[in-house]
Amino acid sequence: MAGRRKQYSSELKIEAVKRIVEDGQRQSQVAADLGITVTTLSAWRKAYAQDAAAAFPGHGRQTPEQAELTSLRRENARLKRQVEILKKATAFFANESG
Repeated sequence: MAGRRKQYSSELKIEAVKRIVEDGQRQSQVAADLGITVTTLSAWRKAYAQDAAAAFPGHGRQTPEQAELTSLRRENARLKRQVEILKKATAFFANESG
């Protein structure tokens, strides 16, 4: 039986990374204290290093870049549907007049 993945608050993630970056604690010790793997902590540290302000949006919140990408993908799908409709209409009217 598969269990749910444990979720951690953005505050906990930030504090964990700060313990390494600012306090100089060893990554393995912080991971052991929190009961997480060093790999997980490394991923948090990498995300924090890339953009500390938007590192852990959580609960479906997206970074501005992710939101723009989602919006563009929706628009692209809509435009593809419109093109398909126009192709079918063109084929229909071409057959009707011929």
